[in-house]
Amino acid sequence: MASSFGPHPERGTDPSPDPAPKAPDPREPAPDAAAPDAAGAGHRSRRRRRRVRRGVVALVLLLLVPLLGAEAALRVNYSGDPADGTYTRGRDALWLGHAWVDGRKTDADATALAERLRGTGIRDLYVHTGPLEHDGTLPRSVYPKAGWFIAAVHRALPGVRVQAWLGDVLASESPDGLRLERTRTRAAVVASTRDVLAAGYEGAHFDLEPLHSGDRNYLGLLDDLRAVTRAHGALLSVASHQIDPLPAFHSVWGSLTDHPKWWSQAYFGEVARRVDQIAVMSYDTMQPLQSLYGGYVAQQTSLALEVTPPGTQLLMGLPFYHENRFGHRARAETVPAAVRGVRLGLSRTDAGRARFGVALYVDFAATEADWTAYREDWVHRRQDRWS
Repeated sequence: MASSFGPHPERGTDPSPDPAPKAPDPREPAPDAAAPDAAGAGHRSRRRRRRVRRGVVALVLLLLVPLLGAEAALRVNYSGDPADGTYTRGRDALWLGHAWVDGRKTDADATALAERLRGTGIRDLYVHTGPLEHDGTLPRSVYPKAGWFIAAVHRALPGVRVQAWLGDVLASESPDGLRLERTRTRAAVVASTRDVLAAGYEGAHFDLEPLHSGDRNYLGLLDDLRAVTRAHGALLSVASHQIDPLPAFHSVWGSLTDHPKWWSQAYFGEVARRVDQIAVMSYDTMQPLQSLYGGYVAQQTSLALEVTPPGTQLLMGLPFYHENRFGHRARAETVPAAVRGVRLGLSRTDAGRARFGVALYVDFAATEADWTAYREDWVHRRQDRWS
């Protein structure tokens, strides 16, 4: 490498020796004694910057290489053919908005809904009946038309169950929200559940977020709720976070963002053992392509099946909404990609699982294309043994 302090013979410059040095001129100022120190400091600063840049590059590669490997694995996971018979078992569910129980919907709306659902695999309706207050209470005034809606469903769709969808924001990542660590709050949630079951609901469906993996207070609440629902002959169901796509990924992500997002597979299993139904919110996955999203859903389906007891019904969420924001790309998270992923995961892990279905989120944002894809890809191909 050529020197930075002068010409180099190999560059074709004059190789003759330097002329003899001149005597110092007394009129010129003495050289700055600090100059060598300044040059050294500058050199050390440049070395530090180089080390920082190298460290940043190393950190990016440390995070990027496993991520790229995981994405490649998801694409491979989306390949292949689903097994025969991996279609609806007649145990699907639909999340419905609050308008069905607050007085905004009419008899004509209920008739149209029944016509929409007739002939599908939908067995359970999760009707938004909350949200809960931060202290766990739920005023009866927020669901004044619940009785009307339940009766309308039973008349038009015998065998379809109506469950109260209850939820709230947890104070797990901000100072505001419902606090599961408070005994009085958990007791209020249990009392609110008794009230909705007394109003005629056939189950209670809980969606509490963000719920961190390992939360023991949540498990204790589920134990208390299960005692109440069993006493009423009703169902207890929950919406769950996704499962770690890589080992301990929720811990890594949580340390970087303060939002763990995922649950460990072991914790998912603990929750699944305490409920009658568990619906994985398998959307908002940060996947940019349909093939990657479908491969992710296939992986989530397999992970959930591995730890869900046979007596608990597992449902995989389908994105019946269309938004473009961080974490969700509408062109990637589509119903056809999700259904294919569900079928692939079911095929590879437990193709004969009877207590299995999909859950559609959400009625008021769904398009005709969403309903068509659900019917054609998941419902119309079902075999007689699941009727």
